[in-house]
Amino acid sequence: MLLTGLFLFSVSLLAQESFMVKTETRYWDHNRTYAGYTLFGTRGTTYLIDFEGHVIHTWALGTNPRFTEAGTLLDAVGGNPSNQNQWKELDWSGNVKWQYTESRSNYHGHHDFAKIYNTKLGDSTFIFIANKDLTAQQCLDAGCDAQYDYTGSQMDAIVEVNRAGTVIWEWWFFDHVVQDMYPAKPTYGVIANTPGRINLNIRGNHVKSDWLHCNSLDYNQDKDLIVLNSVHGEFYVVDHGNTFVANDPVASIALAATTAGDFKYRFGDPAKYNQGDPPSVEDNWEKATAGNKQIGGAHDIQWIRPGLPGEGHFMIFSNAENLFELTPQSYIIEINPFLNSAGVNTGNFVNPPDAGYNQVNSPDANLMKEKKYISKQTVWMFSSKNNTSFYSTIGSSTQRLPNGNTLICSMNDGHFFEIAPTDTAILWEYINPMTRDGIKKIKTDHYPTYNGVFRVYRYAADCPALAGHDLTPGPTMTGDPPDYWTPDDITAVQETGGSATAPSDQLNQNYPNPFSVGTTIEFDLVQAADASVVIYDLSGSYVKTLVKKYCIEGNYSLYWDGTNDKGTRVASGMYFYILTADNRKLSKKMIYNK
Repeated sequence: MLLTGLFLFSVSLLAQESFMVKTETRYWDHNRTYAGYTLFGTRGTTYLIDFEGHVIHTWALGTNPRFTEAGTLLDAVGGNPSNQNQWKELDWSGNVKWQYTESRSNYHGHHDFAKIYNTKLGDSTFIFIANKDLTAQQCLDAGCDAQYDYTGSQMDAIVEVNRAGTVIWEWWFFDHVVQDMYPAKPTYGVIANTPGRINLNIRGNHVKSDWLHCNSLDYNQDKDLIVLNSVHGEFYVVDHGNTFVANDPVASIALAATTAGDFKYRFGDPAKYNQGDPPSVEDNWEKATAGNKQIGGAHDIQWIRPGLPGEGHFMIFSNAENLFELTPQSYIIEINPFLNSAGVNTGNFVNPPDAGYNQVNSPDANLMKEKKYISKQTVWMFSSKNNTSFYSTIGSSTQRLPNGNTLICSMNDGHFFEIAPTDTAILWEYINPMTRDGIKKIKTDHYPTYNGVFRVYRYAADCPALAGHDLTPGPTMTGDPPDYWTPDDITAVQETGGSATAPSDQLNQNYPNPFSVGTTIEFDLVQAADASVVIYDLSGSYVKTLVKKYCIEGNYSLYWDGTNDKGTRVASGMYFYILTADNRKLSKKMIYNK
């Protein structure tokens, strides 16, 4: 059954519809979001923030960071996902706990990597994507079309190393190719009958440097499988467990190069193995079709983790490049690879063309989209109602959360948001303020990725990397106090008639003021609320949180002794304190003289 999520909260997701956009937290429905902290890397620094945008912690790496089950931060060194040959694991304090450098000149690491638990070794290992060099003669000997020059050609490999940095397994596309031009060569075969191998002579895309441009991978520990995504519109499942020989790297690499290493499943563009129609311009050249192609320019392929809604399914961020849509937009797609044409879960991989397609028409004529053929294995899709609201040409990520919500990162605009599973309402929205020109409170019109973020992850407070550490909120990245919409801002109706005034919260002036030793701050709540009182200096930098908890209605009194969260006396000067009670905010100024 095809489920589509084409509805978005109409007031939110305006980040790509305006030339000037306020950065940091823009909206938060704290009752429906998945509680935790958000992790992302930008401009060489990794940030851990809370929902309001307060910085909890930073690390001096920031390319494609993620936490490991061991409680470390794992990332590439250098800041460029497209080119990386060194990776590090850091502890909370930034100390290096493990690192690996790919020093072989014919391997070129890029984009994605993972720390996995190798069940056959009983130990953790590290896998990464690398373009591996080919000579022109290797290409010709394999059966590449002789009319082209193959100097500088490459094909992606997956490399696995152990804790000692020794290569213990490798899988390479070049070992799993097929061609139908040269019958005398061992790679010869009927393309349509060989979906487990990739065609060397794909029309219009001959083998060259960074031929497949794989940008993401994931590991399924239960099944001991790896999935690998190519930006050109396909992802591939390969067998790790049955091609790995413990403590024998030579045998492992040799076994992975045999038919045992052929694709167990592929999804995205069946025309590449002659089992579907490619995208094309129609007879009326003002119209086009995506054919049977399902994804394009996609990123962040993953298995939905055990215990989460949709567990065992694939999920991917389809940037929707090269799909021939007149008005392109990005999609999040969830795929059940075990469904057959009757919609029955077979428990085994089913070739997508065998499962068939549903014809889906555009939900609105103003989208200016032609009908599409969506794989029957697609069980959920999400896109914005307005196709200009959510689109990223490159990068980007998605994550299924334990409460069923989905976290999304749109790289082009450094745009993060969390959506609900059924009504797909926006529950949290954030714009990365770190740009090529430093931190900006307002993002103006720039070329894509001016404030780009490759991926974003959400972690609960009890995850191993956070448990036991100080998670006290610091200032926001811009230094401004949080200022964002809440559900009441969107759904509330303002009365235009009558003179009655509803009771409101009250924040009193501190006393004494000015003060030199300490001062008292009082406030009144007219109804129970999650409340906080936070102190900032005149520049907007965070100083201290006096209270942050659920408060019943009534009067409250707080005392501030002129110290920051570290217990150090602050400098003399003007400060302001903000009372936040759910979506209601009040602030006042005070003067501290030592």
